[in-house]
Amino acid sequence: MTYAADPRAFLLSLGRAAIAAALPDRMADHLPDVPAGRTVVVGAGKAAASMAQAFEKLWPAPLEGTVVTRYGHAVPCKRIAVLEASHPVPDAAGLNATRAILARLEGLTADDLVVALISGGGSALLALPGGDLTLEDLKAVNAALLASGADITAMNCVRKHVSAIAGGRLAAAAHPARLVTIAISDVPGDDPAVIASGPTVPDPTTREEALAIVARYRMDLPAAVMAHLQSPACESVKPDHPAFTAGVDVRLIARPVESLRAAARIAEAAGLPTLILGDTIEGEARDVAQVHAALARSVLEHGLPAAPPLLILSGGETTVTLPKDRAIGRGGRNSEFALAFAAAIQPLSPTLRNRIHAIALDTDGIDGIEANAGALVTPEILAAAEARGLSPRAFLDHHDGFGFFAALDGLVVTGPSHTNVNDFRAILVQ
Repeated sequence: MTYAADPRAFLLSLGRAAIAAALPDRMADHLPDVPAGRTVVVGAGKAAASMAQAFEKLWPAPLEGTVVTRYGHAVPCKRIAVLEASHPVPDAAGLNATRAILARLEGLTADDLVVALISGGGSALLALPGGDLTLEDLKAVNAALLASGADITAMNCVRKHVSAIAGGRLAAAAHPARLVTIAISDVPGDDPAVIASGPTVPDPTTREEALAIVARYRMDLPAAVMAHLQSPACESVKPDHPAFTAGVDVRLIARPVESLRAAARIAEAAGLPTLILGDTIEGEARDVAQVHAALARSVLEHGLPAAPPLLILSGGETTVTLPKDRAIGRGGRNSEFALAFAAAIQPLSPTLRNRIHAIALDTDGIDGIEANAGALVTPEILAAAEARGLSPRAFLDHHDGFGFFAALDGLVVTGPSHTNVNDFRAILVQ
């Protein structure tokens, strides 16, 4: 298979390589020393179960533990209990799982070791509300954040201040045991304080910042949540807490940039020049798509920033701001990107348009709450849309990327990947 002979298959192979590069099988190089006392494993995220399985196979001593992952993402473990809960909307299973994780941390001593396996998705899965808040309050906060268009750093600032476990609180519960965090990054910049809302690291943000974010994005939150955020009691754990006296030990075993590099190596082997735009691209999915489409057009029309053929790769985490005044369709941010990209290149002449192929997918295998990881944009899909009178722009107006690509055999379906380094995008310009 070559990129010229079968562009669709080539792009799918890049997506598989990106996911494979983020699997937790590299954990062997990041294991801590065996403690004199107990080893307790806790964790949360879309990759928590696969990370637990990998840790079990590698750990040479007794261990026990509990992790929580998204429904459908569990894998068998022998010594670590794997629980499942809802994502992105918290549920009672997540509440109970979080309580079970905190129960594992009771009665530990300085001779014991806590290994926290943290990956993206942990913010929703660790569903224990702070103060007098309820699970329904957490759901309201989560819904408002997802619809707001706020970036992941802003969202997690708010989440930390309504949680009883995020923002360093898991670390405080583990004290005085030694704490080692093994993490897979799904956030731009790989900041451990942002991954899963930073349950095992000190939080530099404040409740005042959380309130400012709520105001900036005009979130309509329950009165109980607003009262909680205005109380000093909601403040997260800071660097001067005793849990962090000996420092913070965080070991990243997978990062978004490594997935981009894995895809670039495949292109290099195929003799295809590659441009990596970066792994920290944020913003509205449709706006990011417009920029990618403009770049592809510049490559074709002007040979800038490079002449074709060229593969353009990017990662990060886009957002989708949902309207409150009309019905919307189905699909996550990667389907939205693909739909906006299709709308942007559709007006091009067939000569140019037929030389552009694209894929956008979420490396966890689930785009939003749908069964697809993302979508493909190909000349064949655009031609079929025109023949059937399906307008990408019209579907985009209703945020219905899933509906558009499902009708045209353009969905990318991988199933749960058991990892998560967020968005992966590849644009092939021939």
